[in-house]
Amino acid sequence: MTNYSDEKLLDLYHNSGNPNYAFDLIVRKYQEKIYWHLRRLVLDHEDTNDLIQEVFIKAWKGLERFRSDSGLFTWLYRIATNEALSFLKRKKRRFFLPWQDVEESLITKVDSNQGFTGNEIQKLLQKAILTLPEKQRVVFNMRYFDEMKYEEISQILETSEGALKASYHHAAKKIEEYISRH
Repeated sequence: MTNYSDEKLLDLYHNSGNPNYAFDLIVRKYQEKIYWHLRRLVLDHEDTNDLIQEVFIKAWKGLERFRSDSGLFTWLYRIATNEALSFLKRKKRRFFLPWQDVEESLITKVDSNQGFTGNEIQKLLQKAILTLPEKQRVVFNMRYFDEMKYEEISQILETSEGALKASYHHAAKKIEEYISRH
């Protein structure tokens, strides 16, 4: 597949007479990145697969109205992040669990999940990340794993770069403390 720019993909979607083909190219371009972004938030492969379908269904339904105020990448990540956070909130409500119990459940998945084949320090890092408050966890994942710039994260989460820098700094300190205790 030729690696089309977002602008070219949007032009193909709107003007080629074959929006399905253009959307397929969009999915191919971003599916793996979004999968791993979601996976780091919800941990479970099956849940991630369900969520990625939801993300691209929402994207398909909303692409006609997409105004290009932000980049396509930013828009898709915003949808994915919102879907993951909504999923975790529904999970908490469904089982009437306090957030700490959901975190403990996710931490248990790190130990038992076949998808986390990393060494012990990688598992420890994942466990430390799961102890973070929701916003810090999302910011840390986007900055550390996805190597996103604060400007991009700011557009996705619709918050200031200064607040994101503070969240990332606090998250890194908490992770460092967690790892040093374990």
